[in-house]
Amino acid sequence: MFAPTKVWRRWHRKVNVTQKRHATASAIAASALPALVMARGHRVDEVEELPLVVSEGAEGLAKTKKAIEFLKKAGCEDELEKVLASKKIRAGKGKARNRRYTMRRGPLVVYAEDNGITRAFRAIPGVDLCCVDRLNLLKLAPGGTFGRLIVWTEPAMKKLQSLFGSYKSGSQEKKGYHLMRPQMTNTDLARLINSDEIQSVVRTAQEGPKKRELKRNPLKNRATMAKLNPGINQRRKVRQLASEKGTKQREAVVAAKRATAVAAKKHHGASKAFYNNMMAAYDAKPAAAEEAADEE
Repeated sequence: MFAPTKVWRRWHRKVNVTQKRHATASAIAASALPALVMARGHRVDEVEELPLVVSEGAEGLAKTKKAIEFLKKAGCEDELEKVLASKKIRAGKGKARNRRYTMRRGPLVVYAEDNGITRAFRAIPGVDLCCVDRLNLLKLAPGGTFGRLIVWTEPAMKKLQSLFGSYKSGSQEKKGYHLMRPQMTNTDLARLINSDEIQSVVRTAQEGPKKRELKRNPLKNRATMAKLNPGINQRRKVRQLASEKGTKQREAVVAAKRATAVAAKKHHGASKAFYNNMMAAYDAKPAAAEEAADEE
């Protein structure tokens, strides 16, 4: 059996960490696109711009009442109302396992230093908190879906530069980490393909080979049988109606059967009378009748 060496384990661990960092960077980038945030179900109509960055004073909030007012001023009032309205009783046995209610996810607050912000926001339904030094992928993209509404404090947003770096320089705090470069600088494929530069060097469009028509069995395919035998579908429909109760075709069939039964009964009655008369001629005559006949 294959036994992984220490070098292989170290390399595999490094690959997993790099992939997690790439996923975290992708989730952060997706949170800045209004289309992805709205597609995930967040209400951002009142938000001025994304990413939503607030002042450093938000990290010093210590009261939940002030935190709710702060979120409403930032344009997240509709989002908080949506979360409260989504509270429902869980279906299944989870109700008996201390998970009685379910609720949608609200905004995620990312901070740099905890000066009371965690105590202020932790009681708000649907709101999660996360330190920028310990970004959790399950909070950035719950359920594996990118585009969560994130509220950044100003120090936390500035610290992303040192955490993930840029395309020119690597990360200062994550050793050996570089952001992934996009494979395409222009993602408008239709514009690229139809450009004069590409159309001048590509080959002209060629007609594809003609496809042979598939031969179908008319005994199994109704459309093919209808081409060979027009009217078969209509006759099939008439036969179907003749077997259903309450239709005119069914009443006509029943009336014909009854008329046939009456004619057959009449015919058999006449045949029976003829047979009885014929057999009566062969019956033995009484003795008195024979003596009277002799005397005469």
